[in-house]
Amino acid sequence: MKHFLPALLIASTVWLVSCGKSVNSDPTAAGGSDLAGFVEKYFNAYYTFNPSEGTSAGLHEYDKQLEERNVNRIRARIAELQGEATEIAAIRKMPLKPQDAIDAELLDNRVQAELLDLDSIRVWRSPLHYAGIAGNSVDLLMKRAFETPVVRLERVTSRIRMIPALMDAMRDNTLEPPKEHVDLAIKLLHGSASFFRDSVPVWARSAAGSNNPQALTDFLTVNRKAVAALEVMARHLEDSVSMMGTGSYATGAEKFLQKLKYEEMVDLPLDKLLAIGEQRLAQDHQAFLDVAKQVAPGRSPKDAMAVLEANHPTEAGLMEFARNTLENVKKFVQEKKIVPVPSELLPKVEPTPPYARSGGFASMDTPGAFETTAKEAFYYVTPAEPGWDAAHKTEHLKLFNRPVMDMITIHEAYPGHYLQFLYVKQFPTRTRKLTYCSSNVEGWAHYAEQMMLEEGFGGGDPKMRLAQLSEALVRDARYVAGIKLHTEGWTVDQATALFEEKAFMQHANAYEEARRGTYNPTYLYYTLGKMQIYKLREDYKQAKGAAYSLGKFHEEFVRQGGIPIRLIRRIMLPGDTGSDL
Repeated sequence: MKHFLPALLIASTVWLVSCGKSVNSDPTAAGGSDLAGFVEKYFNAYYTFNPSEGTSAGLHEYDKQLEERNVNRIRARIAELQGEATEIAAIRKMPLKPQDAIDAELLDNRVQAELLDLDSIRVWRSPLHYAGIAGNSVDLLMKRAFETPVVRLERVTSRIRMIPALMDAMRDNTLEPPKEHVDLAIKLLHGSASFFRDSVPVWARSAAGSNNPQALTDFLTVNRKAVAALEVMARHLEDSVSMMGTGSYATGAEKFLQKLKYEEMVDLPLDKLLAIGEQRLAQDHQAFLDVAKQVAPGRSPKDAMAVLEANHPTEAGLMEFARNTLENVKKFVQEKKIVPVPSELLPKVEPTPPYARSGGFASMDTPGAFETTAKEAFYYVTPAEPGWDAAHKTEHLKLFNRPVMDMITIHEAYPGHYLQFLYVKQFPTRTRKLTYCSSNVEGWAHYAEQMMLEEGFGGGDPKMRLAQLSEALVRDARYVAGIKLHTEGWTVDQATALFEEKAFMQHANAYEEARRGTYNPTYLYYTLGKMQIYKLREDYKQAKGAAYSLGKFHEEFVRQGGIPIRLIRRIMLPGDTGSDL
């Protein structure tokens, strides 16, 4: 799911799972009093620092707040996390039930991961840390009807009132950022200004109706100031910061490996990690070449891709093109008993909001786990930008050719992100409802693409296999590019060339993928997670023997929540000591 990255922006898929009206409302909370108390305290502090995420989690007591990012608030959060690190370490030394031990380990890693980002990597020094917050925070209140329109308008107004302060923090904290981050932040800020100038007032007038003129007046007053603040910040980046955009985006090997350890529970040596990715890239590249010969005999691999790309949507027809794939993949999942589908409700296909167009092509945005009223899920597809020339628009639209669009829908909807979200109410504890790791969530969705073809989706059409391999090659190239960008001094141009040469991407799309690697260093989690799931499936099959079924494996996997696959191995294969890969 191209999720809204915490306190950052959308990157490739949105998966927001959550708790209910208050953090201690879930009766499945961990049993031990020390851990239960820590869970409540930790998440209250987390959502106080990230109130937009509180809204997306269904915790509407945070709706009137906006992320506060002045340096004193950031330092206070770092100190808070340092105290939490000491506390959870002590709790983990206590005797804990197996379920509680898993939750304690998850929370320990969460604390360490956030500390790494704030205190060591200092993500708040990049303008990308701020650029998508304003639009996301308000869009969350607009698009889901969890309260009456006028009540939500009042909360929108409260949040918008704080946008100028957020822009001040962005200006003060952004010091010598990488040029790639500056350029993308400028794009996002312009998109945000357009969103607040054009889209939000239309919604606000409808929300206010004829009976709430003062609510509309209050909104219009603060909204003008917010638009001005966003535009001023964009100009500041263009006129001043872009010329100083000489900072490095590379985290370095040590911090790169720490991110993997804390966020994904992967602790392989860097050379072995890279070797696994390069081997996978080589294998999928050769498989692509072999299938390309079937699709376009006697012609080049790019010609084979051109056969797929010929059937792409028009600019005006992109959303309907995507919408038409939903029922088809859902029907296959149900008929083939891939995994039970807990709800017949389809996600809504919509254009990616302008404030969130950060280089990805599609995403899934789902409501909070205990959001009882506003149940809408949004399958976002990124349209061509109005300012692009015709060639750029065509390159972008070619990515959404029909076979690849089917793969994207499998990834984002069935049986990928959306279906995994539909299981969120079955996740066994509050911590599992509020926590996920990308190698699980993105790994599951990427695994689904290949698995669906193995189970017969597409009827053996080599164009479908080529589409699946094209998507796999992009993820494999991310794996290698992320490591090399952050630990071996690679430039964005070098990474772009990798995507073009090994994944056969159009230049414009290859550049977007490479630039994404500068701010999403561990986007190897797609391929890594997919490989971990295949390994777990094979080991599970061996353990179950005649009792094994693919559908049962999938159901048991998605019911555990989006936790690191190493922990799922511990749950599904008790006593197993096998490797993750």
